[in-house]
Amino acid sequence: MTRDDAWTLANHWVAAWNAHDLDLIMTHYADAVELTSPIAAQLLGTADGKVVGKAKLRAYFQRGLEAFPELRFHLEDVLWGMNSVVLYYKNQKGTRSGEFMQISGDGKVLRVVAHYNA
Repeated sequence: MTRDDAWTLANHWVAAWNAHDLDLIMTHYADAVELTSPIAAQLLGTADGKVVGKAKLRAYFQRGLEAFPELRFHLEDVLWGMNSVVLYYKNQKGTRSGEFMQISGDGKVLRVVAHYNA
């Protein structure tokens, strides 16, 4: 993962979310993806906030897009590591989010751990 790779991934990811294009959003994720998020815990009513597998992640994202039709992200920064990135962005409400994303060898998001400031 290079700095340019990280920023390219982040910009494409944000653009897909801002377009509310679920098919495009899902192109970023591996089949065996695992996401952990306090928002997932809230929306899905689960204690651990985990979503495992691409089909379940798609259903969760669909539910999120329906629950927040005004959803919009503004990318503030991107941190990159060996096989990971951290996207730091703000949503339409001003809530800041940091998402750690582990990237697979083929460039897909394999694991996500989401963090929020509110």
